[in-house]
Amino acid sequence: MSQHFNLQIPGAQSDDGQIEVTAPYDGTLIATVTAADADAVELALSTADRLYQDRDLWLKPGKRMEILKKTASIMSERAEELALEAAREGGKPLIDSRAEVTRAIDGVRNCIEVLRTQAGEEIPMNLNPASEGKFAVTRHEPIGIVVAVSAFNHPLNLIVHQVGPAVATGCPVIIKPAEDTPLSCFRFINILREAGLPEEWCQSLIVNNLENATKLVTDSRVAFFSFIGSARVGWSLRSQVAPGTRCALEHGGAAPVVVAADADLERLVPSLTKGGFYHAGQVCVSVQRVFADISIAREVAQKIAEKAKNLIVGDPTDASTEVGPLIRHRETDRIEAWVKEAVAAGAELLCGGKRISESCFEATVLLNPPSDCKVSQEEIFGPVVCVYSVENVNAAIARANDVPFSFQASVFTGSIDIAMRAYRRLNASVVMVNEHTAFRVDWMPFAGLKQSGLAVGGIPFTMHDMQVRKMLVLHSEELRL
Repeated sequence: MSQHFNLQIPGAQSDDGQIEVTAPYDGTLIATVTAADADAVELALSTADRLYQDRDLWLKPGKRMEILKKTASIMSERAEELALEAAREGGKPLIDSRAEVTRAIDGVRNCIEVLRTQAGEEIPMNLNPASEGKFAVTRHEPIGIVVAVSAFNHPLNLIVHQVGPAVATGCPVIIKPAEDTPLSCFRFINILREAGLPEEWCQSLIVNNLENATKLVTDSRVAFFSFIGSARVGWSLRSQVAPGTRCALEHGGAAPVVVAADADLERLVPSLTKGGFYHAGQVCVSVQRVFADISIAREVAQKIAEKAKNLIVGDPTDASTEVGPLIRHRETDRIEAWVKEAVAAGAELLCGGKRISESCFEATVLLNPPSDCKVSQEEIFGPVVCVYSVENVNAAIARANDVPFSFQASVFTGSIDIAMRAYRRLNASVVMVNEHTAFRVDWMPFAGLKQSGLAVGGIPFTMHDMQVRKMLVLHSEELRL
């Protein structure tokens, strides 16, 4: 039986219909959600603006910490429920959705830790005649209204990364989750409210009309815009934000792995298999392009294919499933077309290559797709790993860098010199050594470069962006002494 979720905008009504949320695996209707019209969007913005403009209404740091502590506690009590619901709506296997919930709880606690330990600083004075008699310090203040637009692939943890820092820093926040996966977002917001957050401080909406989403993002009252999703949409919205609005964009990549001739295959193969097929490859730093020394490239590809053949593909709510569905049927169509294009152009298909159903695609390994194929040049965002034979590490690095994306990369080698060469020369914000490209802990910087994004994610870094360093300068003759 499906649920219905009303607008999470206090006092708002809307006549713009509903959005149906269905399970990507089998199309089962999970819930309906009221879509926000232009009036509802305006009410959300005006409510948030009222809170920010009246400083007597600001939530004190101690209160924010109390809310976040209770939020983490409630989430821990409901962890299995949150994981199962996230798996249903997003298609990520239950085993991985459980890990996502654990990360999300830890992310809320990370917000508390940052809030507890961050501090302003003293700016040196009395250094020259102009600064004599002066004392200067900084403190952190909320930047203003935060508007966040989120993606489907981590329906709870991404929301925590965008909403948690806003609550921690004292910013009123309005979030638009992905229309495919809004329910985890709504559940998290309801938990925040249960934990004591006044409902006006965190509002959420989804829309039928994209003009209403654009109105939300580009309004001049918005101080910080956080976007996680496709590069096409993100860069377009960034070009439309109001003057003065800070912006953080997190897009996709085409994650490269450099494999030297001395790589430990027993370590490499399970790591790249997990990094390539986790959440059916629907991760912005999923292992996609593996550039292996020609002496071992075929062996690397075949060993990954052997493991991929045995992965269990199917219902994400089944605890035994390792690879779930694609989020939409058209994504299954697209991936099938890309794989067929690569095989027709000369790629060797080692395993997979076919759809299992409208929503599921076999874990697929391709050896030596031509460099001009879509699987070699664009983000696959599906369960496909490509292995390429290269003459040496230098050739691997050159091939890895030959795309307009730059996010996380990795190198597998037993040589510290090769590892450091790859670290220095790969176009990436992070280079892993003997670890797959999708590794992440939520307190580390997470940044797409080039077309892959703008600014730095990760909870401490997002909190930094959602605040201003406000300086106080005091003048006293006593300070001249």
